[in-house]
Amino acid sequence: MGSALIALAAAVVGVTGTLVAPVLSQRLLARVQAEQFEREQRVADAQWRREQQVAELDRRRGSYVQVNASFRRYRTHLMKFLWTVHKDAVTPEARELVEEARSNHHSVFAEAQLIASATVLAELDQMTTTLSQLYQRIMRLEEGDPAPDGSFNDIRTDFVRLWDQWERMRSVMRTDLAVEDSAGDEPATSSLHVPPLPADGPETAQAA
Repeated sequence: MGSALIALAAAVVGVTGTLVAPVLSQRLLARVQAEQFEREQRVADAQWRREQQVAELDRRRGSYVQVNASFRRYRTHLMKFLWTVHKDAVTPEARELVEEARSNHHSVFAEAQLIASATVLAELDQMTTTLSQLYQRIMRLEEGDPAPDGSFNDIRTDFVRLWDQWERMRSVMRTDLAVEDSAGDEPATSSLHVPPLPADGPETAQAA
């Protein structure tokens, strides 16, 4: 009797194992597949984030290049127009060049406001304010109603001071883009420094 029960139990276990084995195998396979899918998903997400970071960096770099060039062009035309006013040689063409540079500056700056980091944007705001004030003072001087600090020499002095502000803006941009100078090299912005404008006009001043 005991042997019969043992044989029956063994048979039941064998049948149960045969029936359960496929179920366990399927569950194990499903778990392995789920874990593999999660790993692949994490890899894909990490890759997507890296690609987004690279794309964002490229957008900011392009915006900074454009805004720097636009600001420099606007500053240069303002400086030339100041000397034209000083020489009492203002022409419609000269004023049009200033207005075109100013319009381009506003357009590029508006785009940069949507892309630039908060730190860079603060510097761009300050530079824009400075250039706007210079523009207003030059136009008042040209109209014969100079501001209290709007003489030719006052404005000319502020153009020279503008270089320090320009260097700071450039430095903040480079830092935001993770651009580093090589060890032992002079800072890249050092080349922006120029001496005071010469007496014969802006054309002989060192370019930015």
